[in-house]
Amino acid sequence: MAARDSWRRLDREIVDCERCPRLRKHCLEVARLRRRMYRDQEYWGRPLPGFGDHAAPIVMVGLAPAAHGANRTGRMFTGDRSGDWLYGALHRAGLANRPDSTWVNDGLKLDGVFISATARCAPPANRPTREEIENCAGYLDREFDLLKQVRVVVALGKIAWDAVLRRSAAIDPVAMPKPKPKFGHCSETALPVRQGGAPVAILGSYHPSQQNTQTGRLTRPMFDRMIHKAMQLGGIKEKAG
Repeated sequence: MAARDSWRRLDREIVDCERCPRLRKHCLEVARLRRRMYRDQEYWGRPLPGFGDHAAPIVMVGLAPAAHGANRTGRMFTGDRSGDWLYGALHRAGLANRPDSTWVNDGLKLDGVFISATARCAPPANRPTREEIENCAGYLDREFDLLKQVRVVVALGKIAWDAVLRRSAAIDPVAMPKPKPKFGHCSETALPVRQGGAPVAILGSYHPSQQNTQTGRLTRPMFDRMIHKAMQLGGIKEKAG
């Protein structure tokens, strides 16, 4: 019950956050104007808490909500092509009960995976500033402290990779290798991410954005292999999709 209350309190604080005026203005403006194809929908337009299994051994950290994706639907990686790619892969691996993610109340459930982000508001041009990332850092920290079973962290993109390494350096500066581990697809290191916790595997992955998936920089087999590797490191047996 205490853990459930802690999650509810954290999620509420994230949704009510007003720390970044530029981001709040942008999200509300996008929600007001809307895209033509979503004109009849009411946009979420607020910061996004994490989503998924609170007992998950795998945590996936993205960049930020998309303006007409999660900022519209109210859930991480939901309502855009990146989400279709991500949840499709999780479903093939048996970690999601459905292959698509369209709206916050569509019945999607994750098993063994928790989805978070570096920034919780949709940024203009998908580029949060350093200060805005720092303003959100405490939320990711608190999620890690509540995720007691985490064994693997998948950083979707370099900004997420840097955010996870920042967390690790804050917990145990001595444990951080020098030079700092470089980001790359399926790059791997092991560092603590939770106060009082043992080191966990940290995997890098190209972000499933259209910029990567439509150019072939990230393919379905590449992404599937990364997820299967995370499952192995997290102690999750292979499942049927």
